[in-house]
Amino acid sequence: MRLADGKAFRYMQEHFFPEMRYSSILLTAKYAEPEATLPPDTVYVENRDTLYVERRDTLFLEQPPKPSPLYLAVKTNLLYDALAVPNIGVDIYLGKRWSLAANWMYAWWKSDRRHRYWRTYGGDIEGRYWLGRKAKEKPLQGHHIGLYAQLVTYDFEWGGRGYLGDKWSYGGGISYGYSHPIARRLNLDFTFGIGYLGGEYKEYLPIDNCYVWQVTKQRHWFGPTKAEISLVWLIGRDNTNRKGGKR
Repeated sequence: MRLADGKAFRYMQEHFFPEMRYSSILLTAKYAEPEATLPPDTVYVENRDTLYVERRDTLFLEQPPKPSPLYLAVKTNLLYDALAVPNIGVDIYLGKRWSLAANWMYAWWKSDRRHRYWRTYGGDIEGRYWLGRKAKEKPLQGHHIGLYAQLVTYDFEWGGRGYLGDKWSYGGGISYGYSHPIARRLNLDFTFGIGYLGGEYKEYLPIDNCYVWQVTKQRHWFGPTKAEISLVWLIGRDNTNRKGGKR
């Protein structure tokens, strides 16, 4: 069949085109913040259909965390040393102005010929809170207050009446002290405590090379129970005293 004068087109338009007709409109808009307002660690990534933001990974730029510095003190109470009672103590800084101190003493001297006994062993543990400007500048210096608990045994006799506390005596109290720098790694710590000391003890007399028991008593003492003038050795890389206000 011959289709001329546009008949072919009109024929297809009438019979074919209605079923094939299709149209669409696609609008694409892109927007980005001005470069001056972009954070330095932010990038904008585009593709054909989406605009999104992601954070740049900056872990490789961060320094690894530094380990917490060690602030430790080893000390000896010079008052006990003067009384021939060897002793040692430690004080470790816990953080946020708190430290934990522990002390131990041991003496076992005797002279049977002169009826002299000087025996004691025991110790205490104390939680301390450090106060003031110096404690803020560096741990384990300046003023401190604390709570302590004690355990001790003893046998004291000096040529006359003796006092034997062969079972543990116990006590506790509150303390106040001040630790003063005297050298790059040395402090002098003055501490005084008031509290309670209780326990059983025996009184005896030295008679004819024997120790004759007299009476057993219970001790209930309220008053000074702690006294220290301690030489303190500071341990730790950063645990040194400042000189002239600067390291």
